[in-house]
Amino acid sequence: MNFEDSLSWAAGQDAADELAPLRNEFLFSHELYFAGHSLGLQPRRAREYVLQELDDWARFGVEGHFAARNRWVDYHELLTAPTARLVGALPHEVVVMNTLSVNLHLMMVSFYRPRPGKYRILIERGAFPSDRYAVASQARFHGYPDAVIESDEPAEEIDSEIALVLIGTPNYLTGRAYDVPALVRAAHAHGALIGLDLAHGAGNLELRLHEWGPDFAAWCNYKYLNAGPGGLGGVFVHERHASSHLPRFEGWWGHDKARRFEMEPRFTPIPGAEAWQLSNPPILQMAALRASMELFDRATMPALRRKGDKLTSYLQWLLKDFEILTPPQRGSMLTVRMRNAQAVVASLAKRGAIVDFRPPDIVRITPAPLYNSFADVQRLAALIHG
Repeated sequence: MNFEDSLSWAAGQDAADELAPLRNEFLFSHELYFAGHSLGLQPRRAREYVLQELDDWARFGVEGHFAARNRWVDYHELLTAPTARLVGALPHEVVVMNTLSVNLHLMMVSFYRPRPGKYRILIERGAFPSDRYAVASQARFHGYPDAVIESDEPAEEIDSEIALVLIGTPNYLTGRAYDVPALVRAAHAHGALIGLDLAHGAGNLELRLHEWGPDFAAWCNYKYLNAGPGGLGGVFVHERHASSHLPRFEGWWGHDKARRFEMEPRFTPIPGAEAWQLSNPPILQMAALRASMELFDRATMPALRRKGDKLTSYLQWLLKDFEILTPPQRGSMLTVRMRNAQAVVASLAKRGAIVDFRPPDIVRITPAPLYNSFADVQRLAALIHG
């Protein structure tokens, strides 16, 4: 694609963009918003959906669990099919629940089973700190304080001592997207289990989790998926583990749905990912997420990825005089090294443009294809250069 540093050229691209109408489905906190990798914008219908549940709470009280317009007892199921489509999974392989680090710990209870000679956990170098804290604490809990290994090329580091591979893709800082099928093949060839942190992948990359075959994945929904601050996360558990007897922490919301309210003393797990649920879900948070997931279904991930590639490539072309740290294998986020990065970010904010600073000299910028435009990208680059 031949780019031009011209607002009129950018406007022409936007006029031909079939996804452009989706921009009107969001409320912009700033004129130029490029921080969807940190917190997505609010979908317009989020307020409507949350207020509906507040109204039903006022109207029905406890009876809302079965009498609300969208019954609370199975509200999370409204998100199951859209989530499965989003990450390329079967419906019984996914569930929306908890938050990311909580879900990672719940997954490691089941999928990190160390023993002498096979106890190490492999993560990518520069993983998100919460992931590093989580795996290190799990290793210590099992009595293996030296278990965690970090690697720039994790597929090349997997050996017989690795019990679990946990990779964030794309990496939260560099934006590098890993070759997941290759990682899965390498892990399973050495008898290791593999999980993915998709905090920066869900809603950003085109994923095929069922086909690729990782054992599990977890992600947050408040970045690219616009669930709101502190929004719920999601979990994928491959169907080969659907009826397995893996150890796990259990709670009543993972118990057989048909008999959940019989209050039986013995736990009977729901087949699939829902068995990892612990408590009844927060309906107001799910309502906000539902508004965004409807937009992803309208757009589809293949179309969003095509637009996202064009937007980010345009941004990279406009910023070609800067050092770009993000490799070609990426999603929509671009990581740029800048002199006086903190001052640049502060100056942009004063002029209505929101990006993201990471010490000492990193600026992260994401043109989110659901709501950003080519004109946004051109105007942001002009401010950076100006």
